Amino acid sequence: MKKIIALALAATPVLTSAGAVYAADVVRAERPVVVQEGARNGVKIGYLDCNIGGGAGYVLGSAKEVDCVFKSTIDGEPLDHYSGAIRKLGVDIGFTTRSRLIWAVLAPTAGYHHGSLGGIYQGATAEATVVAGVGANILVGGTTGSIHLQTVSVTGQLGLNIAATGTSMTLASVN
Repeated sequence: MKKIIALALAATPVLTSAGAVYAADVVRAERPVVVQEGARNGVKIGYLDCNIGGGAGYVLGSAKEVDCVFKSTIDGEPLDHYSGAIRKLGVDIGFTTRSRLIWAVLAPTAGYHHGSLGGIYQGATAEATVVAGVGANILVGGTTGSIHLQTVSVTGQLGLNIAATGTSMTLASVN
């Protein structure tokens, strides 16, 4: 647990460099911009755009619903819908009204199969929010297949919150 919290705290510089203005733009963005990943990590075939329900952090953790859509980089059309939950264990104090999490989706080739992103992702989260804020997530896991999410992602959120937690996110296909 100490390693996870240390990892979350190490991600904190991402929070200060991104700034609250970026977070507000991410929450309101219609078509988010996702940074291209290097060729050694695979081909970016799309992005997973997740809306996270609001709620309170209860000092030692929180649990919130997640609603995600996988969109292709080719035409931006939704291809797959996922739902699940994100759970945090660690220092999580405050509340958020809504959050948005965006991940690049990578594959060894340009193919995608229905339900490929379902599974459990685990790692760490660091967040700071005063009205609008940002968070950094380092989550790995998912299915045993070759399609995976970019390891580090940024969250934009609204509320009043500070968190440095171990994090688990479960996704299941609903199509």
